[in-house]
Amino acid sequence: MDIRPRLADRATDRVTDHGGSLVQASALFPDAPTPFLDLSTGINPHPYPFSPLPASAVERLPEEADIAALTEQAADYYGAPCAAHVIAAPGTQLLLPLVASLLAPGPARILGPTYAEHARAAALAGHTVEEVERFDALHGARLAVVVNPNNPDGRLMGRSELLHLAENLRRNGGILVVDEAFMDVGPQAESLAGDVEAGNIVVLRSFGKFFGLAGMRLGFALASEELAQKLSAWLGPWAVAGPALHAGLEAFADRDWQSAMRRDLIKARIRLDALFDNAGLKIEAGTDLFRFLRHPRAAELFDHLGRSGILVRRFAERPDCLRIGLPGDDQAFERVRIALGSWQRSGA
Repeated sequence: MDIRPRLADRATDRVTDHGGSLVQASALFPDAPTPFLDLSTGINPHPYPFSPLPASAVERLPEEADIAALTEQAADYYGAPCAAHVIAAPGTQLLLPLVASLLAPGPARILGPTYAEHARAAALAGHTVEEVERFDALHGARLAVVVNPNNPDGRLMGRSELLHLAENLRRNGGILVVDEAFMDVGPQAESLAGDVEAGNIVVLRSFGKFFGLAGMRLGFALASEELAQKLSAWLGPWAVAGPALHAGLEAFADRDWQSAMRRDLIKARIRLDALFDNAGLKIEAGTDLFRFLRHPRAAELFDHLGRSGILVRRFAERPDCLRIGLPGDDQAFERVRIALGSWQRSGA
């Protein structure tokens, strides 16, 4: 489906900064020690160790049987009713404007502050977009979007509240989109993955964040069979590349790795919080993949860390906030400790 005729504002063509660019970091801090320690994303620093790619993964078109197996495993892993409710795509980023196009243009409300791409994608699909800060303000929209747990602050909405909202939207032909990109490390009981049969709920799940394989570009939409069929038709055949299929099939099946990794991430999160606490900086919230700090001198802390070769995520519209990803090893933790120590000694 070509959604380009719906473009309401050509400014929406521009993708805003989302962190993770070491090229930008080097330009911003040209005298910083290298290599940069990139803590600006919420991507697991311990990627899943998939086996070597077979030649067929890059030499041949993906087999339908492999795609079917992937959606079956994804349905089991995420808790969807069955594989017919699961659509695999080359990353959830591509799915955002397609999901927004499931409805004719109308009022879209996004619970914010949150990931900016939802607003941009809804605008690309022709919707009139409003970011609201109160959950009850989502009622009455045609398209409502909730990131759960929220990026960047980890705010969590309860499943019962979301189901009530979906029921309210259903009366007016509306759709609720819940982006659960970080639910892999969240409370599974609050996921709406098992509720998509309701018909007007679409759940987005990201593979790359928890499994640490963002470059594979693999993501999923969980929806009713009717909506899933529409999304599948728009994506067309071979939407998922062979390397992503290979890694996804192995990673979803490896429950031992998943359990051990969740335990390791909790330990790393506690360790990182302690470093900031020792420097007089209180971590406010977050998830087990990123931490959220609010401080009146956050902009200065961003610069200090950057000059130390450590990149964290800042927000132009919220200059008192920072998001910090998890260091991947003892050496990385030590770099953070030293940088925070010098920040504290400077009298900050």
